Amino acid sequence: MLFDRLRRFCVLLDCPELDSPPVFSSGEAVSGRVVLELSGEARLGALQLHAQGCAQVHWTESRSAGSSTAYTQNYSDQVPFLSHRDTLLAPPDNGEVTVLQAGKHEFPFTFQLPETLATSFEGRHGNVRYWVKAKLHRPWSVVKKAKKEFTVIEPIDINTPALLAPQAGVKEKLARAWYCNRGQVSVSAKIDRKGYTPGEVIPIFAEIDNCSTRTVVPKAAIIQTQTFIARGAKKQKKSVVASIAGDSVAAGKREVWHGRALKIPPVGPSILQCRILRVEYALKVCVDIPGTSKLLLELPLVIGTIPLHPFGSRTSSVSSQYSVNLDWLRMVIPEQPEAPPEYSSVVSSEESAQNLSPPCQDELGSGLEGPFFAYIQEFRYRPPPLYSEVDPNPTSDSIRPRCMTC
Repeated sequence: MLFDRLRRFCVLLDCPELDSPPVFSSGEAVSGRVVLELSGEARLGALQLHAQGCAQVHWTESRSAGSSTAYTQNYSDQVPFLSHRDTLLAPPDNGEVTVLQAGKHEFPFTFQLPETLATSFEGRHGNVRYWVKAKLHRPWSVVKKAKKEFTVIEPIDINTPALLAPQAGVKEKLARAWYCNRGQVSVSAKIDRKGYTPGEVIPIFAEIDNCSTRTVVPKAAIIQTQTFIARGAKKQKKSVVASIAGDSVAAGKREVWHGRALKIPPVGPSILQCRILRVEYALKVCVDIPGTSKLLLELPLVIGTIPLHPFGSRTSSVSSQYSVNLDWLRMVIPEQPEAPPEYSSVVSSEESAQNLSPPCQDELGSGLEGPFFAYIQEFRYRPPPLYSEVDPNPTSDSIRPRCMTC
């Protein structure tokens, strides 16, 4: 029997880093090999490879058709993203089988991922999965299978105008108890942008105005909403991934948050382009009002994969992110400056062309990183003369004025 001689049969994927799970992005090439290790000579038919990827959703709901009739309604749907087939070992044209000797045999493969995919995801009512499956055929024997799953992350760049735009909102509510008006509670909140990446801190700027007769408590949380769609029906699951609570606001008082920090934990990126499955995030600022429902203010968020560039934020500044040597501001001009030499005697034509081009990154050193800055040169030569009402080159009296009519 073949499978008595089969010591090892598996699919291995090439990873950029050793001892790391296989992670790829859309448009990348996936490569690997199927390993077949035999303890003796074996007769094989074919070795086939099939790479697949799809999103699928499924849930059930109980329905009632009367006082004594009940049934279960199933909702399911599937969207394929990837399907690639390859034959790594084909049987000979004469119909015979292939004979492999004892030892280790490797069959390499490679395929290209589509340009548009959905990020891998595992949810309660659906998932997005990608895998590579190998099938080993032998005449008059069962098919031996090996499967290897891999992760796909669809890039989301938060350095876009839509995701860099600030988000703000205002909400107000009348606090009522037993049909009595207890006053109004209002909240206004703002964040500097819409797009963030896991591990970043969201500074929340908010103002809670409590004009009621009750003490209220402001809170903020990041909410993840999973939406599953099938046959025109929707199923949602919401969960809190991070939250903070503020100090109590007494009646007639006001509370101001000057950038209250809320850190984003390690969460999956947003999934916005899949027809049957969506993962969305939002920042909710709520105020707990005793005796009535909460006051809720929701600001949309997008969790991306490409972090913010150093100069991509509206709130970033050169001085806060890079240290530049400003010693040239304290320089003074010598009391007796020397006359400047001729430009051609100091700089050759090659040096002039080189100086007009931007400096290389290696020449900048570790003191200056990021985009190129304009360099302010040191002027050690004589400055231009000061402005004066007296003409420094007066006309001579011996020169006869020219007649304008001649």
